[in-house]
Amino acid sequence: MTRALSLLMLLMFCAAAPALAQEPVVPSLGDAIEAAASQDVEGAAASVRLVLALTALSLLPGLLLAMTPFTRFIIVFSLLRQALGLQQSPPNQVLVGLSLALTLMVMQPTVTAVWDGAAEPYLAGELRTEEAYDIAIAPMRTFMLRNVQREDLKTAMRLAKVSRPETLQDIPTPVVVTGFVLSELRIAFTIAVKVYLPFLVVDLVVASVLLGMGMMMLPPVVVSLPFKLLVFVLMDGWGLLVTGMVAGIR
Repeated sequence: MTRALSLLMLLMFCAAAPALAQEPVVPSLGDAIEAAASQDVEGAAASVRLVLALTALSLLPGLLLAMTPFTRFIIVFSLLRQALGLQQSPPNQVLVGLSLALTLMVMQPTVTAVWDGAAEPYLAGELRTEEAYDIAIAPMRTFMLRNVQREDLKTAMRLAKVSRPETLQDIPTPVVVTGFVLSELRIAFTIAVKVYLPFLVVDLVVASVLLGMGMMMLPPVVVSLPFKLLVFVLMDGWGLLVTGMVAGIR
């Protein structure tokens, strides 16, 4: 009995000997602090990137109006509705949706360049905020400078009191944005005048006919509306208007 107990204790000691011979690996206090600090820094950087991304999303409507042709599309469509004599048809939601779809179609190459070059690497933590901004603003500046008119750009530079630059890259971004918005407003109202003239002629003809027939109690708008719609449909007005506006964007 004693021999069996001694043999059992010896086997247990031999099994535990390697574990006792190996020194326990205890991380030092400095390593633990460094690991925790690195985790905190990575978490803080991710939080900052998330906050900046949400801020950019909140500024997206303003950027859409100031740095894309959305302003041109929505103004022309709104004035077209007034020229036809329609009050709420098409509804505002339809006009905004069509303007947004055309804007995304026109801006697709630029938006793709911004996303692939700046937004996606920044969200992945591969770029700093300043680097992401510089990469993202370059395609937008190129698009705006291609479509801004020289007179409007000179007006914006005069308002900002900016001296004549040697290259286009020396023009500040706010000046480029201001000139682009002025140019889009000028183009939108120019297109609207061309759209208004045919319908104005129809209104004048209908009013003259009604006056000659002595039907002064009948509003000319009621009679001219079907004729204006007929003219607009027969000439494929939507296709011509959209094609003309998009063709002017480079």
